[in-house]
Amino acid sequence: MAAVGEGTPSSCGSRQDPPRRPPRDGYGVYVYPNSFFRYEGEWKGGRKHGHGKLLFKDGSFYEGTFVDGEITGEGRRHWAWSGDTFSGQFVLGEPQGYGVMEYKAGGCYEGEVSHGMREGHGFLVDRDRQVYQGSFHDNKRHGPGQMLFKNGDKYDGDWVRDQRQGHGVLRCADGSTYKGQWHSDVFSGLGSMAHCSGVTYYGLWINGHPAEQATRIAILGPEVMEVAQGSPFSVNVQLLQDHGEIAKSESGRVLHISAGVRYVQLSAYSEVSFFKVDRDNQETLIQTPFGFECIPYPVSSPAAGVPGPRAAKRGAEADVPLPRRDLELDLGALRGQEDTPGGLLGSSFF
Repeated sequence: MAAVGEGTPSSCGSRQDPPRRPPRDGYGVYVYPNSFFRYEGEWKGGRKHGHGKLLFKDGSFYEGTFVDGEITGEGRRHWAWSGDTFSGQFVLGEPQGYGVMEYKAGGCYEGEVSHGMREGHGFLVDRDRQVYQGSFHDNKRHGPGQMLFKNGDKYDGDWVRDQRQGHGVLRCADGSTYKGQWHSDVFSGLGSMAHCSGVTYYGLWINGHPAEQATRIAILGPEVMEVAQGSPFSVNVQLLQDHGEIAKSESGRVLHISAGVRYVQLSAYSEVSFFKVDRDNQETLIQTPFGFECIPYPVSSPAAGVPGPRAAKRGAEADVPLPRRDLELDLGALRGQEDTPGGLLGSSFF
């Protein structure tokens, strides 16, 4: 049996360890002593230079271009502790220039970076799939930018440290639009709101609310109106603030008017019968501030040619007995818009 002497390779093959000194030139592998680095790639003059991959003990890595031993140029860096990955330009080990950051928590960023943070112009998609495109500073939305929110709202305007501040336009998914000043992510300053309901307001806003918001409606004219079936009518109102002044900054309110016949419960044997209730279309009784209820439409006449009652009557005529079940003359909903602030004029046909 032949003995294995020094320098004689064993039958299972030799195992080559990384060199104790970095390679001078060319391609090679080197593990830095007393550190967590392992480099495999190109060398020049004993330094990492060219394309290579640097692996850290915690699983983080960089793969890309090196210049004179430094991470500089195009490459890809993954941080194991956060799960984030950046692909793009590097300078002295930090993302610098332009690139794409993919976040483990969800979302991504593509744009300009400086010292590893979003800086300049970029495109950000967050974990909720909301999209922002515009200016960044110190890793935050800062400057002019556009944002599409997950509820469908769209904002185009100024930002300060991740909050809407300055001038901007918000177009809501329901059709409402606000144009004006912002502060700390809410309407603040001069601005106009065109609400989807038809209400418009132009004036001062404080902490997201109109400074001169109407809180009540005053009806102008007589308290009692006679309205014959088939005839138009009009109602004038004023929008008032808490202290009684007219809310001049607001217009376009929708006024809902309900009118009906007073509900009277008759005995089962009553012979009074002007109308018959349409039982297939009964509605809830209308509550009034006058101590009685009104019966909503629709109703039908038992015989052709029978005249309908008036929606409102004066004196004793208002107490004419009605059928024992629900009955009302419904004037429906009146939708009107005032041409001048603080008032409203509308009409309805029935």
